[in-house]
Parts: sequence; C-alpha cells; structure tokens
Amino acid sequence: MRRHSCFVFLFYGIFLPGILSFPQTNTSIDCDSLLPNYEAEPQTSAPPYIIAVSFDNFEPGNEIQVTLEALRDVGFKGFNLQAREIDGDIPVGTFKITDPNTKGLECHNMTNSAVSHANSDVKQKVTTTWIAPHDVREIQFIATVVQNLENFWVGIQSKTLTPMHSESLNGTAKSKRKIMIEVECNKRGGTYTTQGRCIMV
Repeated sequence: MRRHSCFVFLFYGIFLPGILSFPQTNTSIDCDSLLPNYEAEPQTSAPPYIIAVSFDNFEPGNEIQVTLEALRDVGFKGFNLQAREIDGDIPVGTFKITDPNTKGLECHNMTNSAVSHANSDVKQKVTTTWIAPHDVREIQFIATVVQNLENFWVGIQSKTLTPMHSESLNGTAKSKRKIMIEVECNKRGGTYTTQGRCIMV
C-alpha cells in the first residue's frame, strides 16, 4: 500500500504541474476568430498589453516594426498577432520572424501571415517585422494575448496605419479631372485659369 501511495504522489508531483501549466505545443489560437483552442471566456476588462508600431504610414514593401508589450509586470505566455484591413477579417501582408520567442503561422494558405508564440515562457515583450503588401487600405494590427489558461484578451488593436499611395491616388484622380475640365473649357473657346475657372473670351 505504501508503494502505491508513493507512486501516486510521484505521478502527481511529476505530471500534474505540466497538465495545469500552459501547454507548449498544443495550445493554438484560431486564425479567424482569434480564440484559443480550449473552452474559456475572454476577459472583458481593459487589456494590460499594447501593440506599438514604428510608422503611421506605409508603402508596398515597407517594413514596419511591431511590438507587443505588457504595460505592467503581467507577462504573457501565448499570443496571435495579425495585420487586418479596417473592418476586415483576414490577415494581410507577411511577417519577418526576428524574435526567438515567436514563430510564423500560415493563415489562409499564406506563409507567415500571422505571428504566434514559439514557447510557453513568460514574455514581457516580443518584436516582429511586418512587410506591407500591395493594394490594401488602412490597416490595424490585432492580437489575442494569453496570460494564462484562465486569463486572455481578444481583439487588442494598434493605432491605424494608412497607405501612402492612397493620397497619391487621390491626387492623380484630381489631376485627371482638372485636365478634363480644361479640355472642355478650351473646346468652348474659353481659357482655363490657374484658379480653376473657365473664362470665356
């Protein structure tokens, strides 16, 4: 009987901490819903984490440094970080993996379209690099952060980043409209002024 008791204590002493701790390999966060793959409810309080970015604007091919960081001494063990268009629901762009505590994920058949934890170590901060794609609108970085199995926050957002080419496209459209008005003015025998007026001579 004593031998059985010793075995039970030995089993719990060795295996139970691993069962109750944050799993290293089989805990993942869904690419679409950003919810962990276990039954629990996300926190509704303000998250103790922020997403900081190195630039407010971007062009295709630009590299933006993105940092997920704890505001207080409340580290995190797991996370899923993506870039999405405003009101979008799929990741855009790709990430360059630069932090040993992170790994790239393949969401919607696109390699490194999201970043996640590479281990269950407690982290105060992780940094990655996002590469801007072509033909996207304003974007935000969005993340789920898991402090432990009971406490996690979904939908943490960065500031909004604006594509620089959107301004140039607007400018091009205005230029084309200006040219069309000038041509029409000349057809009618008028003179198009620098103030944007058509003066009939």
